[in-house]
Amino acid sequence: MFMSISTTGTAESPATDLGFLLHKHPGKVQRFSTAHGEAHVFYPEAGDEACTAALLLAVDPIALVRGGRGRGRAGSPDLALAQYVNDRPYAASSLLAVALRTVFRTAMKGVCEARPGLADRPRPLRISLPAVPVGGGRTGEGAAAAMAVRLFEPLGWQVEASAIPLDAAFPEWGESRYVRLELSAEQVRLADALQQLYVLLPALDGAKHYWVAPDEVDKLLAAGEGWLAGHPERALITRRYLSRRWSLTRRAMERLELARLAEADDREAEEVDNAVDDTTEETGHEQGPGPEPSEPRRPPLAEQRRTAILAALREVGAARVADLGCGQGELIGALLKDARVTEVLGVDVSVRALSAAARRLRLDRMPERQASRVRLVQGALTYTDARLKGFDAAVLCEVIEHLDLPRLPALEYAVFGAARPSAVVVTTPNAGYNVRWESLPAGHLRHADHRFEWDRAEFRDWAERVAAVYGYTVDIRPVGPQDDEVGAPTQLALFRLGDGTEPGGNTATTATTATTADMADTNSTDSTTPEGGETR
Repeated sequence: MFMSISTTGTAESPATDLGFLLHKHPGKVQRFSTAHGEAHVFYPEAGDEACTAALLLAVDPIALVRGGRGRGRAGSPDLALAQYVNDRPYAASSLLAVALRTVFRTAMKGVCEARPGLADRPRPLRISLPAVPVGGGRTGEGAAAAMAVRLFEPLGWQVEASAIPLDAAFPEWGESRYVRLELSAEQVRLADALQQLYVLLPALDGAKHYWVAPDEVDKLLAAGEGWLAGHPERALITRRYLSRRWSLTRRAMERLELARLAEADDREAEEVDNAVDDTTEETGHEQGPGPEPSEPRRPPLAEQRRTAILAALREVGAARVADLGCGQGELIGALLKDARVTEVLGVDVSVRALSAAARRLRLDRMPERQASRVRLVQGALTYTDARLKGFDAAVLCEVIEHLDLPRLPALEYAVFGAARPSAVVVTTPNAGYNVRWESLPAGHLRHADHRFEWDRAEFRDWAERVAAVYGYTVDIRPVGPQDDEVGAPTQLALFRLGDGTEPGGNTATTATTATTADMADTNSTDSTTPEGGETR
């Protein structure tokens, strides 16, 4: 199987820089051993204005059969003669992807010690692949070429994909599943191009010559860093790259979604997926400054919060509830005990939190009728989400303080402006009460991930402004032991749409149009939920 990479240049930036980028000298023919044959690298042309590097992979059919015993395409043929008569030595499949990683490993990392900075510079590239198999998917005239366009074009490539006929002498036989692929781009980093080929060639084929193990998820995410999470066909690519192993595909998609949400908020994935404390993942206690300054027999503050939220939801008659920033699912468990609640949607940006919630709720062992009442989904509340519409009530329990203040208007619009539930319950710490926590140093916030904490006046100002902008009424309530001087440790706001009618009723007031500033940071997306709150 064959592939060529071409570039152009000038006297100041010669095309032969391609040799430095690939770490292969243009004046030499080099040979490399792979698990299934030999790879040869050579340069058909090498000049200042044009340079082409070619990779020729000569597959040993016997080594392919022996190495694939009982695994992958070669070991599990769908025809009796597939071990002896197949396309693997001739078509650009996972064999070529593995050869790319073997031969151009340093180039794929974007490293060029001989010419510092060269690997970071984009340059014009043209990649030619004479025979690329396209397996599965839609069939019919042009389907194979269309698949190649779907995968490469969103990455900025100009794609020329022409179907190869089954037999040129018999055009009535139609097209084969192979395409002749030419990719060109005016400005692209060579490392990015190689990483994309490493992922997309096996994805196009939809099969691999070796058993797909769990470590393939790490390989996919490493090679797809920076481009796969935002690709419109990331689900298709992931599924086909992992040979439709659904458990691995689900794991990869969760991590890709987390990477996409983190990039959208300009944060590290570890910062976003922080709703679960590694040392206290399965505990049901408040994470924060320490014991409450109250009698030991009083229920924990987290329990008092849940009781107050449930009372507010009963007050408005909510049957369909969205728990936004659901964490490990404590509130969801309490909601499911109420027969009047017919549907609960739990949303969190943290994959670990959602997994912990599923374990805590025992979803895998829950009776089917009970399980049908609850759904857990991943998302970020700073983006609008159609899945949040139509609920009687939404709950933001200890969530808003985990957002940077400049991102708060985006959450306001996504929840109050776009989703528009009939009621919204918001709880957040009362910063004024912090002086009563003996274990909390002066000036510190209650949780390491809190971006801010409001006193009672600040929270009331925020709640009244949001209610006025989006057409809600609001009632502020204390939660927890009352202190005559500083109030209660938690403050709750119950928002009701319009004139406060029951969910599903007509409202007298329509929402005021959100300001441009409110909507500036919002986008329509498939996601929902903020950086999750502490255990609740």
